[in-house]
Amino acid sequence: MSAEAVKKLSFEIAASEKESAAAKEQQDVACGLENLPYTPDHVAGPGVDIDPTQITFPGCTCIETPCVPGTCSCLRHENNYNDNLCLRDVGSEAKYAKPVFECNVLCQCGVHCRNRVVQSGLHFLLQVFQTEKKGWGLRTLESIPKGRFVCEYAGEVLGFSEVQRRIHLQTSHDPNYIIAVREHIYNGQVIETFVDPTYIGNVGRFLNHSCEPNLLMIPVRIDSMVPKLALFAAKDILPGEELSYDYSGRFLNQLSSKDKERIDGDPPRKPCYCGAQSCTTVLPYDSSLYMAP
Repeated sequence: MSAEAVKKLSFEIAASEKESAAAKEQQDVACGLENLPYTPDHVAGPGVDIDPTQITFPGCTCIETPCVPGTCSCLRHENNYNDNLCLRDVGSEAKYAKPVFECNVLCQCGVHCRNRVVQSGLHFLLQVFQTEKKGWGLRTLESIPKGRFVCEYAGEVLGFSEVQRRIHLQTSHDPNYIIAVREHIYNGQVIETFVDPTYIGNVGRFLNHSCEPNLLMIPVRIDSMVPKLALFAAKDILPGEELSYDYSGRFLNQLSSKDKERIDGDPPRKPCYCGAQSCTTVLPYDSSLYMAP
């Protein structure tokens, strides 16, 4: 190869690298402002008692038969998903979220088991975009049928004292990504899970609140008692539609009289711009996280 050809080839490679870098810059709609570590799963943060990556559940022994209630140890009462991989009992007809346990890495069933939905990851094209009033948002580029799994809300799993410490360091202008999930079980016991994707997280951190959301958050357990915070379509969602869930954990803005009294008595809060007909005009507020540590 002649020196001139080598020089020409070098120029083409340099131009190609420059174009590739420019393409990456165009893809980064946040212009580097969201240059944070990405994780598809929870990671252990300060103060947490259980490592979310630790495998503590035993596996089922379904080898020759499919995983069905009654024979599969992961399915105690009924199937979690239907034949179309949609969550059963989702939407306004569901009065409360039922426990969901998926088959795990120790199970002897195959990867095509119908009880392995959340762990299989994203199946729909999602896009981060700039909203008019709410900062970043997340929308779908495809139709999503009601009941299908959309994405997780993943980040650092924290202890309560660390949650309070981080909350008190926030200013009124800082976004708060910390979510508190409380599951009420027998004898009045409550299981609390605190997740913060502020410093390390996944695409779920871009989801905005809505008083009439199209997603429903369900705790799904796979390998341990630390739940995946899985978001399912609460209704059929059209391409281009922004994805949202209710930060308070309610669905379709079903407030009790106690909830209404608490909202009216709370200190000034951040405004809600969801635009829903039943909008409460303010974002949900968990006063327990703001108490002095």
